[in-house]
Amino acid sequence: MKKMMPRESDYLVTEEAELLNFLLSEVRGKSRNNLKSLLARNFVRVDGRPVTRFDEPLHPGQCVTLMGMGAALPFPILYEDEELLVVDKPAGLLTIASDREKQKTAYRMAMDYLQSEHKRVFIVHRLDRDTSGVLLFAKNEDLKRAFQDRWAENILDREYLAVVEGGPKAGRGTIRSFLRETATHLVYSGAPGPHAKRAITHYRVLDQSRGRALVELHLGTGRKNQIRVHMKELGCPVAGDRKYGAVTDPLGRLCLHANRLVLRHPYTGKELTFTAPAPEKFARLFPKAPDLRI
Repeated sequence: MKKMMPRESDYLVTEEAELLNFLLSEVRGKSRNNLKSLLARNFVRVDGRPVTRFDEPLHPGQCVTLMGMGAALPFPILYEDEELLVVDKPAGLLTIASDREKQKTAYRMAMDYLQSEHKRVFIVHRLDRDTSGVLLFAKNEDLKRAFQDRWAENILDREYLAVVEGGPKAGRGTIRSFLRETATHLVYSGAPGPHAKRAITHYRVLDQSRGRALVELHLGTGRKNQIRVHMKELGCPVAGDRKYGAVTDPLGRLCLHANRLVLRHPYTGKELTFTAPAPEKFARLFPKAPDLRI
């Protein structure tokens, strides 16, 4: 693969402003935390002079430059610092390469993005190709292993939103089963025993409209296709999920979104919460839904 050369991005100041506020208004695809990280790492220049203060005053006619930006990500960055990169992965994009797709993955795009900083990226967890939402990467292998080796201690909550057909009979509840997988990679609930994995999903109905329900889900365990299997077995498969029994496809995608991840940093013990806004199309299906993060 051809190596990408660092690129510079220049922004002309047209009115009085503080540096961070100016960057937030001018730079697309970068959150407040992303920009603070760039400032701390000397990636910002004002008239060619390195600046790290977020409240640096700017005046009309000055030029602000972001150094060595590398490849821009085609999806939002929710958070970035020296150790973590958290993104809002779109539906239809693999997390990591498969036999059929090697390059067009969230992992490859994150690698290209960090290339100008001479950093690598490591996958902490995965989302299905057709699931959108919060995806966590580590910028060093030790941190990745620290998360994965103590997953239950470090991952405090994983919250999803799903649009399902019909809806659960109870407004809230917990599903417990043992998941197995066929030779054709279809996951189903079966008897406990060798190769069966215990799975727990907590759910709450947020709204119902036109034969569908908007459901909030919290994972007690993180098994492959866990939500999809459990919703099917409740009699309300995730809309758009023909593999697990759905007959409707209102949005042309699997209607499952990882909207919140709460973790404890393995080294500092600090609790961090990352939220990916609910897809706009979800909100259109349920415009009156309470507690919908949009």
